[in-house]
Amino acid sequence: MERFYITTPIFYVNAKPHLGHAYSTIVADSVARFHRLMGEDAYFLTGTDEHGDKIVQAAEAQGKSPQEYVDTISGLFRDLWPDMNISNNDFIRTTEPRHKAVVQEILQKVYDSGDIYFGEYGGHYCFGCERFYTEKELVDGKCPDHQTVPEYIAEKNYFFKMSKYQDWLKDHINKNPDFIRPERYKNEVLSLLESGELEDLCISRPKSRLTWGIELPFDNDYVTYVWFDALINYITALEYPEGKKFEEYWPKANHLVAKDILKPHAIFWPTMLKAAGIEPYQHLNVHGYWLVEDTKMSKSIGNVVEPLAMKDKYGLDAFRYFLLRDMVFGQDSSFSEKALIGRLNAELANDLGNLFNRTLSMTHKYFGGVIPRPDVEDIVDAEIKKIGQDAMKAFQDNYSEMKFSRALEGLWELVRGLNKYIDETAPWTLFKNEETGRLQTVIYVLLENMRKIAVHLWPVMPEASEKMLDQLGMGFDQEKVNLPKELDVWGLLESSETVAKTSNLFPRVDLPEVKEEPKKPKKEKAKKQAKQEKKADAGDGTIEFEDFLKVDMRVGTVKEVEKHPDADRLLLVRVDTGDDEIRQVVAGIADFFAPDDLVGKQVVVVCNLKPRKLRKQLSQGMILAVKSGDELQLLTPTSEVEPGSKVS
Repeated sequence: MERFYITTPIFYVNAKPHLGHAYSTIVADSVARFHRLMGEDAYFLTGTDEHGDKIVQAAEAQGKSPQEYVDTISGLFRDLWPDMNISNNDFIRTTEPRHKAVVQEILQKVYDSGDIYFGEYGGHYCFGCERFYTEKELVDGKCPDHQTVPEYIAEKNYFFKMSKYQDWLKDHINKNPDFIRPERYKNEVLSLLESGELEDLCISRPKSRLTWGIELPFDNDYVTYVWFDALINYITALEYPEGKKFEEYWPKANHLVAKDILKPHAIFWPTMLKAAGIEPYQHLNVHGYWLVEDTKMSKSIGNVVEPLAMKDKYGLDAFRYFLLRDMVFGQDSSFSEKALIGRLNAELANDLGNLFNRTLSMTHKYFGGVIPRPDVEDIVDAEIKKIGQDAMKAFQDNYSEMKFSRALEGLWELVRGLNKYIDETAPWTLFKNEETGRLQTVIYVLLENMRKIAVHLWPVMPEASEKMLDQLGMGFDQEKVNLPKELDVWGLLESSETVAKTSNLFPRVDLPEVKEEPKKPKKEKAKKQAKQEKKADAGDGTIEFEDFLKVDMRVGTVKEVEKHPDADRLLLVRVDTGDDEIRQVVAGIADFFAPDDLVGKQVVVVCNLKPRKLRKQLSQGMILAVKSGDELQLLTPTSEVEPGSKVS
């Protein structure tokens, strides 16, 4: 079996987790899940980086010891990941004894080979970055990241001969063009290497200045520089040097990092590995920043997005989908709740949710909920199958290259194609004309393609994917799924199984209401308005034909009904009115109809009423009915018509 190894950066515990941490970890989780479905044995590592100056400063600010402080913050990360449905195989901490042992072994090995030497150095030290900067690296005399003036420090330290490996690293990157991806970051690293300015790396801190770190094995007056310590975690977790995991997984190692730690991972780490006689990792995958109002998230300016708040508000799988769909991997992306709601409503509620609702409802209406056996296929069936093959191939190819947004866009070609397929094949007409064999094929083609969509979405939305498969009557077994085979295999959805009546995994979400102050009409306008109102009051109650044309009345099919949680006489009726969305109408008909009586019925809906909230529930129209004595009858067509048919 092929192996695959994916790591997140081990997150620095000087602050609690935020959206950036969640994004990196959700991406790594989705990649691990994807490779598992591709038939590979995927190993997934995350953890926390716990040494260095900033940890000591943060601990002192809270009146704690460094160990107490890192235990608390590391626990926040460890506890968050199950809530985000993260499937990591291991969680490593750099304060663990297993890591300390490997760091000291690597240090001793590189020292014995002559690639570590003792020397004196004076430089501009940024405590925020925990590194020295050269004059050329400073911007207007300040750290380029923290915009602070570094402190000049002159002291004796140990240095790693990193410059010795400059030409080797440049050659390795050129021979392996996808070693660092996307390409823009490869070019950035090559530009730095070709400048010829790569210096040796200071890898120690004297205990007179810092004691919170891993002691050098060859000099107990010094501790290890945090980056020389932290990067080694990726092989510690694989039980380097003689562990079976290291032998099996390291050749397929993929690191996932944000662009702010490109240099340590693209330059420090490969040269450290080379000096230690270890082959470099397979790929370094670099993503951009999540911005809030075009500004990088910062605790100091108060624009940090809390992942649990988003998950609780919109649902975990919708949140995961948005992060993977909205950011073009490698580029910066701006986070906003408006954009999240837009994606959720357009692509999950309207496209995917509508597809499941319509198809499950038709399966129950036409076949009692039992998956029919397909009959003879038509050319339109072959066409949608081809769209499906192309969509799945695009998804698999792009996902394997970390192009998540493009992968999902490719898969949505099939989602949208199936909604169009419903309109083209018109199952309601086939049913009316008693073309049973053709109807069986159409419904089966829809359901089988929905199964394929659901299994492909498991890396992105695992819970929703499993629920979709449950709704299709088959459940999810990871061991039985093989995405490459899905391109050619057809008919895994068994006829005679029963599907769910409806699917409401992705309800529409409303944007927060913004109340606007009403504009006061000008004097003349007010007079004219009053005159018109007076005239209307004195009239005979008639309206012009043009006024009638303004009313948008359509026939809709009821998909789902539930009782209003706060009003006994109101029902929440969700109706397919043919406009690519399921419309919710709050109707005062609970005294006359039970929810189950309405599902599947066709009703007449006024669609262009201004939406309003009734007892905190949004109503997007009005269902027309006639009251006769103590009875209420719904206006409905004499025979079934396509949802969205206009009343004229």
